[in-house]
Amino acid sequence: MAIHLSRDGIEAKFNQLAESPKDRGVVECVVLRLPEEQRETPQEAEVSPEGGLHGDRWGSVTTPNVRAQISMMNSHFLRLVAGSDERISLAGDNLLVDLDLSKENLPAGTKLQIGTATFEVTDLPHTGCLKFERRYGTDALEFVNSEAYASKRLRGLFVRVTKPGKIQVGDAIHKI
Repeated sequence: MAIHLSRDGIEAKFNQLAESPKDRGVVECVVLRLPEEQRETPQEAEVSPEGGLHGDRWGSVTTPNVRAQISMMNSHFLRLVAGSDERISLAGDNLLVDLDLSKENLPAGTKLQIGTATFEVTDLPHTGCLKFERRYGTDALEFVNSEAYASKRLRGLFVRVTKPGKIQVGDAIHKI
């Protein structure tokens, strides 16, 4: 079931959102993408350069793209388009965070510390796809992919693991 919030409705509500922190964010949800579009939301997970987010489907593909190892999306914006907390895991992003994900704040190459692990923001754009449209509606897809908001990375960004460790819901995210 897609949430059909008009583009104007999304923009009006988006402009009312409080800005997320720039330097010290928080992990609000960890999502493992499982076969057949199933999701699991553990409270904690292991990450490594070789396996990405352990248990996520990324580690099971034959030739995984390290530039798309783990995806992050701003939790406030996702709640806006998802309509409820029960629907946020459907987006398919691994880490739902309260952090400013804009290109200005987190350019490619930025290092992040989460839990005992270290990550690096990659240069691969993260854009909305047909699954995102099916789950949240055409207006939501067009909004996240619009040039007007491209620098804000509303659809999120990709990171790769540079130092293995454990992450959990509630962990602080630090720019290093």
